[in-house]
Amino acid sequence: MMSRQAFLCSLGSLYLSLLFIFLLMDVYARPANNSLLKEKPAEGKEENEILPPDHLNGVKMEMDGHLNKEFHQEVFLGKEMEEFEEDSEPRRNRRKLMVIFSKVDINNDKKISAKEMQRWIMEKTDEHFQEAVEENKMHFRAVDPDGDGHVSWDEYKIKFLASKGFNEKEIAEKIKNNEELKIDEETQEVLDNLKDRWYQADNPPPDLVLNEQEFLSFLHPEHSRGMLHFMVQEIIRDLDQDGDKKLTLSEFISLPVGTVENQQAQDIDDDWVRDRRKEFQEVIDANHDGIVTMEELEEYMDPMNEHNALNEARQMIAVADENQNHHLELEEILKYSEYFTGSKLMDYARNVHEEF
Repeated sequence: MMSRQAFLCSLGSLYLSLLFIFLLMDVYARPANNSLLKEKPAEGKEENEILPPDHLNGVKMEMDGHLNKEFHQEVFLGKEMEEFEEDSEPRRNRRKLMVIFSKVDINNDKKISAKEMQRWIMEKTDEHFQEAVEENKMHFRAVDPDGDGHVSWDEYKIKFLASKGFNEKEIAEKIKNNEELKIDEETQEVLDNLKDRWYQADNPPPDLVLNEQEFLSFLHPEHSRGMLHFMVQEIIRDLDQDGDKKLTLSEFISLPVGTVENQQAQDIDDDWVRDRRKEFQEVIDANHDGIVTMEELEEYMDPMNEHNALNEARQMIAVADENQNHHLELEEILKYSEYFTGSKLMDYARNVHEEF
């Protein structure tokens, strides 16, 4: 018969073995490309109010060079995007989608043309613009506590460092007295990049002081042609490996560099490369010469480009156009609801004509 001590030792060994297995499973379950899995920042942090966001609604590419996976939903749903949640009741989502269809179908012929979809895309993009303007007013007040309508680089720098955990009064005093700030290398690098962006948003004559409109360009470069150009420069700088200020297909699909640890990570890498190759070849490289110039990337990134909106409309129609009539019927949109809304509708065709 096993002694109590032997039993406890055996139980301890079993526990350690199980712990090791769980840890091993956790490691191998992680995708290789951690940069694809972005942590959402904590809500309510002041840093969120003053740091330019990486994700810009209605823009095809993130500011870090990743493709915007929610772009089609953003330009189809606009403000209603949050209403289409994964756990929403399918019947309710179907009805909301039918209402949207009727709004896009302005000539009431029960089908959506590319021109109708283009108009809708431009309208939803403008919605995102207006939303950013309203948010900017709140964010500007956070960095302009005295309400004089202007924020200097030093004022912004103090607020930013305070949001990173530095003592605001001490930082303000040191900056006022031109004393050296003891800042870690990573934070200093972020500050340097932000200062470059601040310079670009500062309209002539440059004074390193931004008003509310300039601050909007700082946070949302899609609102300014000059800032859009600067954003493209940053993206090309990050992806361009040979320094020619152009992008080849191999350069465009080489980010991020990761080590494939398991099949799940391999699948993520493969999907990521496939999506970027398709976007490069079919959309961004306008003249199909295998090279993307800054001008081509800037046209691609411009959310208010009507030609791009028409191309997007045609692509969106092609995804669901099962009868190949170059239009979208209600049944087609309902069937491909996950592409347009992120929400998969079950029994999409049931009672369609009774409800609509």
